[in-house]
Amino acid sequence: MTQRDAVVSVRTDNGSGATRERNEREILAAAERVFADHGYRGASLAEIAAQAGLPKSNLLYYMGSKRGLYVRLLERMMARWNALLDEISVDDDPAEVLEAFIRSKMQLSRRHPEGSRLFAAEILAGAPFLQEYLRGDLRDWVEARAAIFRQWAERGLMDPVDPVWLIFLIWSATQHYADFEAQVVGITDRESLSDSDVESITNFLTRVILKGCGVEARAETER
Repeated sequence: MTQRDAVVSVRTDNGSGATRERNEREILAAAERVFADHGYRGASLAEIAAQAGLPKSNLLYYMGSKRGLYVRLLERMMARWNALLDEISVDDDPAEVLEAFIRSKMQLSRRHPEGSRLFAAEILAGAPFLQEYLRGDLRDWVEARAAIFRQWAERGLMDPVDPVWLIFLIWSATQHYADFEAQVVGITDRESLSDSDVESITNFLTRVILKGCGVEARAETER
């Protein structure tokens, strides 16, 4: 298939369906690797397209531009990290919600370390591409979750800790082991973190954070 044929194939998909989903998934996976390795300025659309196994023109058709692809990738990572809290309500158990959020974040950071490091690099650079998202959609998302945490505290289900700082704490603690893996394995004299290491870390974070919020993990209450 020629490059022109590939573009025609994409366009006849009418922008939807399995073909588009598969191609977008491949593009985003390749972009995560390339941006993590080279940063925004050093990454090229040609290399991303090559790793995705698609012509560069197809990549532009789906994503529009390098900037558009980069911002979409970062926003997708945040949505993926925070999806577990999207549907919580005041009727949920804060211990179950917080423990599940910590465990989910740890597993996602382990499965997608390049994405976590890429997001960290963007923030350390002053978030030049994410200011609108941080001050808009993500700010609204955090405040909606914080409102539920405050209601839990008012009902006596957890201590009245600042819910925004709590969300920041969980984000930073769970991403540390991906973003600063070299520090962790160097100090602990490991080649890498094993599954049992990650489980131990997850249990530790769960115990410390939930205790600091005045709630108990399910495993402790069942003993």
